[in-house]
Amino acid sequence: MNESLSLGRIAGVRVGLHWSVLVILVLVTVTLARGEFPTAHPGHSAGQYWSLAVLTAIVFLASLLAHELAHAVVARRNGVQVDGITLWMLGGAARLHSEAATPAAELRIAAVGPLTSLLAGGVLAGVAAGLDALHTSGLVVEAVAWLSAINILLAVFNALPAAPLDGGRLLRAYLWHRTGDRLRATRGASAAGRALGWFMVVTGFAAVLFGHHLSGLWPALIGWFLISAATAEVRQAEMRGVLGGVPVSRVMTPDPVTVPDTATLADFLAEGPFGSYRHSAFPVLTADGSVAGLLTVRRVEATPAQARASTKVRDVMLPLGDIVTAAPDEPVLDLLPRLQAGPVRRAVVLDAEHLVGILTLADITRALTWPTAPAAPRGAGPRFPKDA
Repeated sequence: MNESLSLGRIAGVRVGLHWSVLVILVLVTVTLARGEFPTAHPGHSAGQYWSLAVLTAIVFLASLLAHELAHAVVARRNGVQVDGITLWMLGGAARLHSEAATPAAELRIAAVGPLTSLLAGGVLAGVAAGLDALHTSGLVVEAVAWLSAINILLAVFNALPAAPLDGGRLLRAYLWHRTGDRLRATRGASAAGRALGWFMVVTGFAAVLFGHHLSGLWPALIGWFLISAATAEVRQAEMRGVLGGVPVSRVMTPDPVTVPDTATLADFLAEGPFGSYRHSAFPVLTADGSVAGLLTVRRVEATPAQARASTKVRDVMLPLGDIVTAAPDEPVLDLLPRLQAGPVRRAVVLDAEHLVGILTLADITRALTWPTAPAAPRGAGPRFPKDA
């Protein structure tokens, strides 16, 4: 989930908002301003209901952020790098660069989120009781009490033993501790996540079809997200099992076809698609053999046909500073996030500034789909097919 608006850094962690967070803001605000508040405390003006509802929705987002920050802080203390936090429509997500090294670290990272929400709910319940004792406006007490209840509900829901919820992480930590196999544990937690997701989808649509309650669409949406996220999580775990410790040099395409930066686009097009230029992206070399950038067929197509005979490759290429580069001994898993976020989903592989290969997502896909050898004994390193 990519952020749309950066909020800077909090506790050293990059925090951002996805545009879909507006959905939860609007949903919470409308629900409180037009339903919860007027029903519980009639007689106030519409402006009071709406202003307090907006403030409550913002505090609710802050509590979601506190939940994710707790994960991030504990993850860093356990040696796991945190890429950032993004708040979006269905809550928040802390993006961890790597996985916990032990089941105990996994347990600590997972448990702190629900505990933070539970603590927030308890503190807010105390604040609501104190405000009520001081005879503060019942509408304000209602807002604080709602925040307390929603945080406790968030803690309970996240503690369910199903990936990708925090409870799923706890289940994975337990299974990992019992079996010693992280991949097997991930598969078990992901299966539980898909089961919970399908249960929520079925019951949500049943509420819509038979109970005529449109509110059933919300649990159905959350259930579909759980199914998708749990499936993606086990696929990522399987990918780590295959590619863990594998260097870029084992997966890249070595000695790729290159294009001189002085060639015209017309010369380039004359060589394809049946000549040497039969791919869709090519490293561009200067006269001394150094890499200047990357030329893609899409950038060539964007050049008017009448200008291609006079346009040089260097005029339309992506400069080296704008593309992803990697070293041949860099782990593929460390490169993958940069590769996915890159402008052309390709990385130029350089050894002491000399071109040695190019790596694409297709190269990684081929590595993942290659028939593997029998599983190595526990404790052995990952297997990878040798070059033919």
